[in-house]
Amino acid sequence: QVQLVESGGGLVQPGGSLRLSCATSASIFDIAHMGWYRQVLGNQRDLVAGIHSSGATHYADSVKGRFTISRDNAENTVYLQMNSLKPEDTAVYLCNVITKFAQTYWGQGTQVTVSS
Repeated sequence: QVQLVESGGGLVQPGGSLRLSCATSASIFDIAHMGWYRQVLGNQRDLVAGIHSSGATHYADSVKGRFTISRDNAENTVYLQMNSLKPEDTAVYLCNVITKFAQTYWGQGTQVTVSS
């Protein structure tokens, strides 16, 4: 069973920054895509940013220019650097892994709250 362990959430003021981390027990060679989603209570999960095994990245329009997704292959970890945070970025952020065998795994989520 693949495990995902997220960290880095918290409370930050508008305009501030946070970096989320997601460490996975999956082999980097088995991963097709890693992504960060966010979910506000009662709403669906929305893709925030993703990175393919090729290294290609993609972002939701609402975070382009503010968030950066990156990957450390040696540590089997994906990061989400979030800058210029806004109150509307408040959500539970969840890490997602899709393997080359079409298996999908989710982390437990980490709360990000942007408030003054």
